[in-house]
Amino acid sequence: MVETAEYMVIGKKDEFEIRRYPKMLVATVRSGADSRFSQLFRYISGENKSKTKISMTSPVITSEEIPMTAPVISSGETMSFVVPSKYTIETVPTPSDSMVIIEESPERFIATVRFRGFAWKDEVEKQKKKLYAWLEAENISATSAPFLMQYNPPFLPGFMRRNEIGIEIEYEG
Repeated sequence: MVETAEYMVIGKKDEFEIRRYPKMLVATVRSGADSRFSQLFRYISGENKSKTKISMTSPVITSEEIPMTAPVISSGETMSFVVPSKYTIETVPTPSDSMVIIEESPERFIATVRFRGFAWKDEVEKQKKKLYAWLEAENISATSAPFLMQYNPPFLPGFMRRNEIGIEIEYEG
């Protein structure tokens, strides 16, 4: 079973949730879209300085445009894997590839909308608009651009897939 990033649901309404994510480590690649997954996969497959295989986790996180203060989600050409919780910044294997960066994401609040199927560009755009509309209706301020979280392996049929659009928010809780 794949470890999933830990979070606490603070509020829920229909397919929308507000979550508190604790600090976590992520392995991020900021490079061309064709190689991001491959670079991260090689890193967790043992192409790191200690030759350690690292368990796959979910979700895989990609985004379009994010400020550098939110390391799990950054610029338009990034992809991130959540590092398994057994590692700390001191114990996580050091990447051999300089394009793979280990970062610590701070605790934060994320609003999400969940959807099934393949995360085609049109569907992702539709879900982003839906999340923005809900945030506006709830008078919640976004503090980052939206990002895509995908939880399933590529071979899983679309109707069984779990995808989410997330966005960091201001939340006093």
